[in-house]
Amino acid sequence: MSSQAKLKVTLVKSTIGRLAKHKACVAGLGLRKTGSSAIVLDTPENRGMINHASYLLKVEEV
Repeated sequence: MSSQAKLKVTLVKSTIGRLAKHKACVAGLGLRKTGSSAIVLDTPENRGMINHASYLLKVEEV
């Protein structure tokens, strides 16, 4: 089993009134409500989604 780095992503701002693409990225990371958190693998795909909606998120390495 490979031990790939993981990131804890927390939604700190609401997605109301945001671009649909940014809302989709937040949903793709497994986040729903403000304050919710998810642990995702540190992959280029997830990094891309985090970069799109970075102004809504807090990211920590786990």
